[in-house]
Amino acid sequence: MKQININTSFTVFSSAAELPQEVQALMQQAVEIRKKAYAPYSKFRVGAALLLDNGKIVLGSNQENAAYPSGLCAERVAIFQSGAIYPDAKIVKLAVSAASDTNETKSPIPPCGACRQSISEYEFKQDTPIEIYFMGETGEVYKSDSIKNLLPLSFDKNFL
Repeated sequence: MKQININTSFTVFSSAAELPQEVQALMQQAVEIRKKAYAPYSKFRVGAALLLDNGKIVLGSNQENAAYPSGLCAERVAIFQSGAIYPDAKIVKLAVSAASDTNETKSPIPPCGACRQSISEYEFKQDTPIEIYFMGETGEVYKSDSIKNLLPLSFDKNFL
């Protein structure tokens, strides 16, 4: 028997105001699109903004459905839209902001497992890391240099 230790690291910004200017603008777009989320059931709104290597920004917000789990998370809405509209572009940065209609979210809220897998697929496909920034409604912002920090033992096409 042996033991494997997996270490991850994140850069922590005290607030969105501390982010580099380009990332502040991207996060602000995530915040704005978050407000347009369709979340009548969970009352939990998420916005995502992607910066592509062609300079385009693609937005997504979570879209719920009464027939759970038919809805889709903000990150996957943005990622799949970028794949459909700009299939050859690489995702450079992803900014995510989440907020609850019922209580203030002060802690950074990372992508869910399904979104992590989707981000991993695109990072693998493009063979370059995607910077991921995530926050709640207020407070700290976490930065991951790659999805590998959030999903260190990822499943990809090499297993198929």
